[in-house]
Amino acid sequence: MDKLNGSARLMIVSDLDHTMVDHHDEENTSLLRFGALWESVYCQDSLLVFSTGRSPILYKELRKEKPMLTPDITILSVGTEITYGEAMVPDDGWVEYLNNKWDRKIVLEETAGFSQLKLQAETEQRPHKVSFLVDKTGAQEVIKSLSEKLEKRGLDAKIIYSGGQDLDILPQGAGKGQALAYLLKKLNSCGKPPNNTLVCGDSGNDAELFSIPGVHGVMVSNAQEELLHWHAENAKDNPKIIHATERCAAGIIQAIGHFKLGPNISPRDMEFPYAKEACFKPTDAVVKFYVLYEKWRRAEVSKSDSVIQYLKNITLANGVIIDPAGIERSLHASIDVLGSCYGDKQGKKYRAWVDRLVITQIGSDSWVVRFDLWVSEGDVRVCSLSSLAVNLKPETPEGFVLTHIHKTWLKGYASRDELACACKL
Repeated sequence: MDKLNGSARLMIVSDLDHTMVDHHDEENTSLLRFGALWESVYCQDSLLVFSTGRSPILYKELRKEKPMLTPDITILSVGTEITYGEAMVPDDGWVEYLNNKWDRKIVLEETAGFSQLKLQAETEQRPHKVSFLVDKTGAQEVIKSLSEKLEKRGLDAKIIYSGGQDLDILPQGAGKGQALAYLLKKLNSCGKPPNNTLVCGDSGNDAELFSIPGVHGVMVSNAQEELLHWHAENAKDNPKIIHATERCAAGIIQAIGHFKLGPNISPRDMEFPYAKEACFKPTDAVVKFYVLYEKWRRAEVSKSDSVIQYLKNITLANGVIIDPAGIERSLHASIDVLGSCYGDKQGKKYRAWVDRLVITQIGSDSWVVRFDLWVSEGDVRVCSLSSLAVNLKPETPEGFVLTHIHKTWLKGYASRDELACACKL
């Protein structure tokens, strides 16, 4: 939260599985569309919050599997854990708050009497969350009886049922909604309330997010019956909540446009040649550069000399690229090599995307942009910590020029194979 000096232009709070992440989309198209939009337009003045039922272990596994961005804040384990940044620093104040009237031992004692409840994997059992699987047909009866037993023991607990099988028992003060309310209160207390907040979900454990006063909300098109039922019973007349016609992250993009929260055209949806922007944004230039690079290698843009010429037009004639091995090459020579790589990744699930993009202005018309550049092919992925120097050139057709690129391998993600070939920019 400290990255912003003032209020966030937009704070997106999104569930992950089947909301931000579409497990039926093998190419991760909608997730990558959202990522390009966020890094291009919003990453410098807005906050991205992931709110998931996953434990930290399963969350980290998902990040290794999918081309996800690094969020500013992560709400984990159905709102029982809040962490900040890449390092996932825990919020100790939230932990202290949840300890009030919570006794995990009592929960385990009382649930032991229900044969219908099957404990989930050990990774999903957390200090303030006990998780079970229960058949849909008997779920409501179990919830009613268990609630009564816990109340008799003096335990202030909450039972959340979602996904047609997942039953989570949490402190009464926990949950995705309460965690968001806590964050909003924290932002308000330091004079940084978000200008707009968009919550996004697909299942029952997301319902609380939509109950927070003042937020905009989107139920993605593939939302489950339990969330749609909650909406029909509690919020059908709320114009700030919509049921998208698009799946997962595409539905989030749709909601940004519907509520007029800001631009919602992803660089991945823009046709080449790109129009010159009225107001130059270094983030936009970097994202488009690597989107075009990926499309060239996937043969998703026409094989035309105009693409190679465009790349030369936006790079300095005597500019250099230093690859992760420390080898210095001419930018224009690298682009010439790229010309021969057209379509070499067609049909190979090859992707390139940027994350953790940060801008430093070093002159009135010059910037250094630092970011993680990820490249994946199938199940193999590599990442380089990259920096790129860019100058404003309003007299040119494109309006800017890239002068220098420097890359080093991110620890644990160095390339050992062809992914690091010479035609990689």
